[in-house]
Amino acid sequence: MFRSRCLIVAFLFALALPARAQQPRNVLVMISDDQGLTAGCYGDPNAQTPNLDALAADGVRFSHAFAAVASCSPSRSVVLSGFLNHANGMYGLQHAEHHFQSHDRIVGLPKLLADAGYRTGLLGKLHVAPAASYPFEWTAPVNPRSVADVADKARTFLAAENGSANSKPFFLYIGFTDPHRAAKGFANEPTYRGVSKNPVNPDRIKVPGHLPNSPDVRADLAEYYESLNRLDQGVGLVMASLRESGKLDSTLVIFLSDNGIPFPGAKTSVYDAGIRLPLIVRAPQQQKRGLVNPAMVSWTDLTPTILDWAKAPGPRYALPGRSFLPILEQPNPVGWERVFASHTFHEVTMYYPMRAVRTRKHKLIWNLAHPLEAPFASDLWASPTWQGIRQRGDRMMGLRTTAAFLHRPEWELYDVEADPNEVKNLAADPAHAAVVAELKAQLKQMMRDTGDPWAIRFREEANSVP
Repeated sequence: MFRSRCLIVAFLFALALPARAQQPRNVLVMISDDQGLTAGCYGDPNAQTPNLDALAADGVRFSHAFAAVASCSPSRSVVLSGFLNHANGMYGLQHAEHHFQSHDRIVGLPKLLADAGYRTGLLGKLHVAPAASYPFEWTAPVNPRSVADVADKARTFLAAENGSANSKPFFLYIGFTDPHRAAKGFANEPTYRGVSKNPVNPDRIKVPGHLPNSPDVRADLAEYYESLNRLDQGVGLVMASLRESGKLDSTLVIFLSDNGIPFPGAKTSVYDAGIRLPLIVRAPQQQKRGLVNPAMVSWTDLTPTILDWAKAPGPRYALPGRSFLPILEQPNPVGWERVFASHTFHEVTMYYPMRAVRTRKHKLIWNLAHPLEAPFASDLWASPTWQGIRQRGDRMMGLRTTAAFLHRPEWELYDVEADPNEVKNLAADPAHAAVVAELKAQLKQMMRDTGDPWAIRFREEANSVP
């Protein structure tokens, strides 16, 4: 009798295995707009982000995650194509007169997943083009700052095909607008349905090292952090919609930002304040939760990771990144020690190409148009922070001189362990000549490997040698 019961249990267990293996492998990506490492789980004392903190406690928080560029459209094109923006062709902003877009040959993540049988949905900000490269089959009009409305539309998308024998796995991409600047301030004045207002006291703001500690800066930052809290509430509402749908445990959840905070010294720069960003991942198969992963990952790794999770084929061409799923729960993953950055434009008038390589110890920046004054995004220029610096004639922007921020040398080298604010440029120091040479070689090799149009500078250099 005991043997018969064991056989029955084993038979039922065997029947259950294929069903479990065929469980949909859904994907939810939430991307914030202009958020740096500003979250409680990243140690920011100004941030009120209980929902992001809870997501990190239930998943994996990457401590060394990097955008490849600190500008909205180019960064999002990296996320959705797997290529550095100089390789996919989106050199600057997609909208209005800027009109940058990816090359027609690019096959983006939503197309790849649709071809693999996924239902694809978009809510909020996309900010990449052309549509043929980044197509979504479902979208709905929504104000991305009205985060309760975003969550309601997400609930509608998640409920579709529930119970259908032919239901597909889904890829839902949500682009919040917070905490991006509005035409004035951070759009904190309206009342948003389902959202609590949580103003921040400017007197309690801890000012980052790339900004001066002045009343106007603290007030500007307080507005930013209120907008950040609204974003956080949106994350919580979307996660509640996912739980209610019954699909939480079949969904890979990824939260990230496109670039650093919308303040001078961060957004549109390749300093860490512009490109070192939050990345929180919750995978259903995790055995351990609340982990901190120190791997140096890039936004070029996101498309390979999502394709790996979906078991979906990639494009016919090779992608430069790699999936981080195999090392998701490793406390000290080996071989994740370097990332690259590439910036050319923000707005069409803002030509200032930069290339960078960052390791655990050093960052080397190549300012290819160094004779030019470093340009400002229009929202940064008009901000109370920059206008205050200008009107007062501040010599210092926090720990960096204003002159050094505006007028940069061709090469910048920083010891990011000893000098995390990237203030002391070591590029001309003979003691660091070997480091400069090694990182220059890595940077140039990356530019050659990725078909960087600015690699022509290497030929110019060779032809200039007597």
